[in-house]
Amino acid sequence: MKKLAAAGLALFASLLLSVAAAQPPAPSRNSEPARELSPPELLQALRAGGYILYFRHSSTDFSRNDDNMTSYEDCSRQRNLTDAGRAQARAIGERIRALEIDSSKVLASPYCRTVETAMLIFGRAEKSADVRGGPVGPENPERYAALRKLFMTKVPAGTNLAIASHGNPFRAVAGPPYLAEGEAAVVRPLETDFEIVARVRPERWNELQAAR
Repeated sequence: MKKLAAAGLALFASLLLSVAAAQPPAPSRNSEPARELSPPELLQALRAGGYILYFRHSSTDFSRNDDNMTSYEDCSRQRNLTDAGRAQARAIGERIRALEIDSSKVLASPYCRTVETAMLIFGRAEKSADVRGGPVGPENPERYAALRKLFMTKVPAGTNLAIASHGNPFRAVAGPPYLAEGEAAVVRPLETDFEIVARVRPERWNELQAAR
C-alpha cells in the first residue's frame, strides 16, 4: 500500500509539473524603456507633446518620516525636500523651460515634498489624490487604479501632462525598477495601455539642452 501511495503521489506531482510547464509565464511589467531614445529624439518627442512626465520628488531627508503627520498640510511632521533637493528641482525646471517643453497641467500628490517639487519645477501644482493612491490595505486592492487610468489616457498633441509623486505608485503601476529621487519617466498613453519611452535622471536634462 505504501509503495502504491508513493507511486500515486509521484505521478500526481509529475502531472502538476507538466501542467505548469505548459502554462505561459505570468506577465510581468518592467518600467525600463524598450529602446533608449537619443537626446535629440527625446527632445523632439517632448516638444511634440502627447506624453506624461512623471517625476518622483527630488532629494529628501530620510532621517524624517510621515508617521506622525496630522494632515497633508502638516509639513513639519513629514519627510521634506533637502536644500539640495530644492536646488535639484529648480535646475530641472530651468532646463525644461529653456527646452520649451510644455506641460499644460501639473498634478501633484498632496504631500509637501511632492507639491514643493512641482512648484519648483513648473511654478504650479494641482493637488490630486489620484496620483498618490488610496490607503494601504486588502480592502483597497485597486489603490493605484486612478493613476493607471491616467497613464492610459491620451494627452493632446503640443502639450504634456506633468505629475509629481512618489516612487511606490510608479513602481506599482509601471513595474520595477524604482525611480530615483528627482528622476522622471516619460509615459506614452495608448488608450488601453501605456508604455515607458524614457527615464530621465536629473543630470540628463543637460544632455537634452546640448541637443538643441
